[in-house]
Amino acid sequence: MTHHEDLHAWTLTPEEAVALQRRLAPRVVRHGKPDAVSCIAGVDIGFEDGGETTRAAVVVLDWPSLAVRESVVHREPTRMPYIPGLLSFREIPAALGAFARLEAHPDLVMVDGQGIAHPRRLGVASHLGLWLDLPTIGVAKKVLCGRHGEVPATRGEWAPLTDRRRTEDPADVEVDAEGRVVIGAMLRSRVNVKPVIVSPGHRLDQASALEWAIACLGKTKLPEPTRLADRLASRRG
Repeated sequence: MTHHEDLHAWTLTPEEAVALQRRLAPRVVRHGKPDAVSCIAGVDIGFEDGGETTRAAVVVLDWPSLAVRESVVHREPTRMPYIPGLLSFREIPAALGAFARLEAHPDLVMVDGQGIAHPRRLGVASHLGLWLDLPTIGVAKKVLCGRHGEVPATRGEWAPLTDRRRTEDPADVEVDAEGRVVIGAMLRSRVNVKPVIVSPGHRLDQASALEWAIACLGKTKLPEPTRLADRLASRRG
């Protein structure tokens, strides 16, 4: 498949990257649901050569069987060092290279990383969603910003992740009783296992993102699309 029209160049200083995030965040669509879904892509990124090489893995699964239809690994030189909050600039160039090699055209993309649950509301899932112009969901393992209550121990239970309003938040954003912005959900994907953070990436709402993440759960902590992509991104050879 081919990706959407180029949004920007990748040769940026950290300061330029932060400014770009602030400009792009208002373009993220935080509502809607995917159209008829026949296949879902899972995306994860690994690194080789001491971080000098970025390894992007994309696994496409048929829906609803979750059988693997296609998988691609793409490597290229890493463009930016590890800087918290700017991981999309380090990871997305290789991810786009992997998507360009796909024969399948996924209807929904699940990314190992944040969606809008990001200090500037542009985590890797949201940033990639803008490039691909596809519905994307972020499934992350660590909280970048915000706070949440206790999550019940039962599989499938969740608690909202909220944050103070930021300039990147639209006027009609979902808020809780305290006026805090709902930016994600802490999902208990497995009994008594630390929750994962599910947040909308692009072109879908929080409820839909959570619904799809739960629907794709298998026997492990991660939903199947990102679990398989994680395994592929971590494998050498």
